[in-house]
Amino acid sequence: MPSSPLKVAVVCVSNMNRNMEAHSILKKKAFSVWSFRTGSRVRLPGEAPNLPVAYYFSTTYKEMYNDLLRKDRQHYIRNGMLHILGRNERIKPRPERFQECREAFDVIFTCGESIHDRVVEDLCAREQETFQPVHMINVDIQNTPEDATLGALLICELCQCLQHTDDMEDSLAKLLLAVEEKRGKKFLHGGCFCC
Repeated sequence: MPSSPLKVAVVCVSNMNRNMEAHSILKKKAFSVWSFRTGSRVRLPGEAPNLPVAYYFSTTYKEMYNDLLRKDRQHYIRNGMLHILGRNERIKPRPERFQECREAFDVIFTCGESIHDRVVEDLCAREQETFQPVHMINVDIQNTPEDATLGALLICELCQCLQHTDDMEDSLAKLLLAVEEKRGKKFLHGGCFCC
């Protein structure tokens, strides 16, 4: 078993739904967890499908919540955005950008293949500082509240298994294969990078 708690990062485009649900669940299970985004702005569903509401990443979850409340309280209650923003505010003040973080992690989960590619690209471009290995695992999660919960529970299951392994290097491939067979879900394991 690892001598210290597993350090986990969960990354999606906006640091809003999928990875924040995972952040919430992992935090409740006492994991050392961070969540990040890779996009340039937060884009939320607007009142029309082709008109998203966009915010700079310096905008707090509370400010987004209050703005949506002013725009159309009933619409944003119905589509779940006020609930999501309320949850997020209880976890941390605002979205954070992965590219600006220099924390070392044991494992980084991404919530989509394009996000995985962006994180790998960023890690490869960084100057190595600690030479600590970090494992990249992509769990494709659709961006709906229901799928976010299912994906977060899957990420939590993987973290719990990894927390109890003596050697992550030797155990990870077997673990992912076992969970793939059990759940019928494929993972992209981007290998091990050094930070």
